[in-house]
Amino acid sequence: MSEEDLVAKYKQKLSEQLEIQATMPSSQLYSREYNIFRTEILPPHMTAYEKLCNFCVKFLKLKVSPEKAARMQEMIDTCHLQTSPSAVLAASYLLPVILMVLGVVVSLLLFNSMFFTLFSLIVGIAGILILQKFPDFMATVWRMKSSNQMVLCIFYVVTYMRHTSNLELAIEFAAEHLSPPLSLDLRKVIWDVESGRYENIKDSLETYLEGWRSYNLEFVESFHLVESSLYETSDERRLSLLDKALDVILDETYEKMLHYAQNLKGPITMLHMLGVILPILGLVILPLVVSFMEGISWYHIAALYNVVLPVTVYFLGRNALAKRPTGYGDSDISEINPALKKFKNVIIRIGNSEFTLHPAFISVVIGVVLLLIALSPLIIHFINPEYDAVIGGFDLLGYKESTKVEGLVIGPFGLGASLISLFFPLSLAFSIGLYFRLRSKNIMKIREEAKKLEDEFASALFQLGNRLGDGLPAEIAFPKVAAVMEDTTSGRFFKLVAINIGKRGMSVKEAIFNPQTGALTAFPSAVIGSSMKVLIESIKKGPLIAAQALLNVARYIKEIHKVNERLKDLMSDIISDMKSQIAFLTPAISGIVIGITSMITFILGNLSNNITNLGAEQAGTQIGTLANLFGDGVPTYFFQAVVGIYVFQIIYILTVLSNGIENGADKLQERYLLGTNLIRSTVMYCLIAGVVMLIFNIIASRIVGVTAIMGT
Repeated sequence: MSEEDLVAKYKQKLSEQLEIQATMPSSQLYSREYNIFRTEILPPHMTAYEKLCNFCVKFLKLKVSPEKAARMQEMIDTCHLQTSPSAVLAASYLLPVILMVLGVVVSLLLFNSMFFTLFSLIVGIAGILILQKFPDFMATVWRMKSSNQMVLCIFYVVTYMRHTSNLELAIEFAAEHLSPPLSLDLRKVIWDVESGRYENIKDSLETYLEGWRSYNLEFVESFHLVESSLYETSDERRLSLLDKALDVILDETYEKMLHYAQNLKGPITMLHMLGVILPILGLVILPLVVSFMEGISWYHIAALYNVVLPVTVYFLGRNALAKRPTGYGDSDISEINPALKKFKNVIIRIGNSEFTLHPAFISVVIGVVLLLIALSPLIIHFINPEYDAVIGGFDLLGYKESTKVEGLVIGPFGLGASLISLFFPLSLAFSIGLYFRLRSKNIMKIREEAKKLEDEFASALFQLGNRLGDGLPAEIAFPKVAAVMEDTTSGRFFKLVAINIGKRGMSVKEAIFNPQTGALTAFPSAVIGSSMKVLIESIKKGPLIAAQALLNVARYIKEIHKVNERLKDLMSDIISDMKSQIAFLTPAISGIVIGITSMITFILGNLSNNITNLGAEQAGTQIGTLANLFGDGVPTYFFQAVVGIYVFQIIYILTVLSNGIENGADKLQERYLLGTNLIRSTVMYCLIAGVVMLIFNIIASRIVGVTAIMGT
């Protein structure tokens, strides 16, 4: 290809790109880098939802009222989704209607069940309402995650601007050290300027802050104070405004959290009553209901307890959590430092070799084995319908003929099968719980080590700042501070930096940030990393400027830590109540109630058989009429499976909510707590339920035996 042809080819491509950009509305003008970053950061469910909406709008185009469209577009923009209100509305109608039609057809043609027909219609209608609110729900979650990082965001911006009064560079610095989603918001602010949507960083930032005005006014006020510092000619007044910006967000955070803690007691109590007490106590009545009413089966109870109630409790809890104000939360350090991702797996060391095994493999194997044990009564009966065994006077399986449908065999009613059904919740707990635990255990250990350093790092920074203030260069200051703090975590960090400088000949920046041997690889922390970044930036202007910067960083870290501890103190009563519900109350109450349910089912089953036999002999009498009142009942095997799975679901939901209230959007801590609570609480429930079932069935057998003797 000649030079002229090559030039002509690139001119044509350039003109096509310029023409495309000229025809695109400004709201869709994104830089290539932003699109790549957005795609990498957005969670999979959000990108899937975005594609689903854009797919549905091709088949169903609906007009949205201007007010509703403006509200929905605000939610869509908050989540950085590239879709439209019309597409959201199309998806909210199209998907539930399709599921509704399929549910009705399957319920009527295959199961001939009016219950599931109505259930499908109700779920479909609820689905329409939920999907229309889904952008609002996602935006609320996004705002909560962003709010959890706002104190840290102002800290980074103020820290940077104390030594370099440049708003754009300060926002870049914050975006680099914050984790998503707030980092994505800040990058969008910068890229909106780069792509020409706004003329300068102030206009772009003002548009972004306008979206937070009704949700987090202190964040807006703090940024306005930061902007005001740019216009001050006096360095003293400029620094005073920057200090005020951080004070505003810290003070307002404490005040808003105080009101939140005061108003949270009512919703949490209602959540506990609606989600735990009433449903569990209702199980005592259910055996009587199903024994005297025909047509009620275990799957009707499962639809109520394992679908409707958990969804209702989850949305009530999320509604309470959505009102949580700004906090100071942690992020998953493995997302910040990709080198730590391997610790999310199970690490097996053989000699000098190291192998990693994904936790999902272990969890699936254990879950399948426990599930097969839970299903064994059904499997044994399917293979050999005549098989049964009597252990200690109780049936293992306990299948029997129906009193209502001739030739129909129902069960298993045996105590052995009821005890085996405890493996249903255990299979969920040891598969899902073990997955979360193995996925987070190693990372939590690393984070705890880094937290020890963070707790004492403010004092260490004071010492380092004082050494720099004496005019010592950083290369000499690090070894001196390391020698003074020899037996502390901070001392080990500074010693590692000193070794890298002295023995490996690295620069200060390399000694701290080198991906292989840098000190931060051993102590991964966003706060420490940003402090060292400030040191590297400010040291270019001399040791005195660096000393002042470090002293201010140390003061800020102490202030943030103090407010964080005050927030935890405010929430301690509510959090301790929720933790006691998760750890003891819910599994204990549920275990006792399922034992009572087992006893009632056993007594009613035997009473039903005796009265049915008498009714057959004395047809037409009052006893014969009484015999017709009894139904077949629901086996405790299915009752317990439904309740056990519900207990697992409630523990999951309460753990997510308690972590959200205490720590905000801290996914790593959430996974670690889930791994601990799901296994511990479910095992406690199974032990209590198993012991109570055994004791109460022995008592029930004595009662039935005495009744039988008196009857003869």
